[in-house]
Amino acid sequence: MTVRSARHLTVSAAHEARLAVQVHEGVLEHDPSLPTVVMAHGWTLTHAAWRPVLEELLTHRAVRVVTYDQRGHGDSTMGRPPKATVRLLGDDLAEVIAATVPGDSPLVLVGHSMGGMTIMAYAGSRHADFGRRVRGTVLVGTAASVQGRRPIPVESLVMGVASRAPRIGAGIFVPSAIQGPMIFGRDADPADVKEVVGLIKRTKMPTIGAFFTAIEAHDEIASLAHFVDVPTHILVGSKDRLTPVAWARMLQEQIPGSRLTVLPDLGHMLAYEATGTVTDAVIEFVDCPVDSPPVASA
Repeated sequence: MTVRSARHLTVSAAHEARLAVQVHEGVLEHDPSLPTVVMAHGWTLTHAAWRPVLEELLTHRAVRVVTYDQRGHGDSTMGRPPKATVRLLGDDLAEVIAATVPGDSPLVLVGHSMGGMTIMAYAGSRHADFGRRVRGTVLVGTAASVQGRRPIPVESLVMGVASRAPRIGAGIFVPSAIQGPMIFGRDADPADVKEVVGLIKRTKMPTIGAFFTAIEAHDEIASLAHFVDVPTHILVGSKDRLTPVAWARMLQEQIPGSRLTVLPDLGHMLAYEATGTVTDAVIEFVDCPVDSPPVASA
């Protein structure tokens, strides 16, 4: 299959934010009927964190894939919100969908970590559109709430300082020796660790601090009720230190009929550590007939 270069768009969002969006299509001709997969990345990353899955997906399916940099990340601006919240990211996702997804295109949503939280927020605030348009969701290493998490000593103080720091990249504050074991599981490919740490180092300190606070306050448990008619596949690594298996099991319990896959010895970066598994989960929803979405089993 021929993969053409991505179209780059700028989408305006609330509070003067401008979102950098990429539309990738695995065919030469624009086809409004193609399924559209919209992928939301996690905290401190950029759209590039989906690279392994994106390449696999476009190689094997005729599909439109939309990636974008979350507010304040990558090439997207932060804007001037009174406060950074995950619900605001859900509103941003709605703007991206409106700008890039043809009205008749079957829609699959994929979210990693904060990106999964973004999908939950979208479901909570735009539940009519979510239930009507979304064929399936893939939630990777994420949680509906992080309340009860055991904090790392002085992390709140450090993140509070970061949120008020100059707009510089994380740089030397994110050494690979610390981040590799924190976000990857066993036997991680050093090239993958280097790539991901490079993305994190690019993220501005105020963004890191502001969205740390947003994630700490995030609670979209009530929004999970809107997933009842949307088939959902939840994936988590057994060695995920950031969004542990217990949180994934809670999602499965709260979303009737959802499927949970726990991947042994893997960590938080499943797009790299289990590229094929994540891609297959997306393809399952891409391939299903519009009038008969697959029913995920527990």
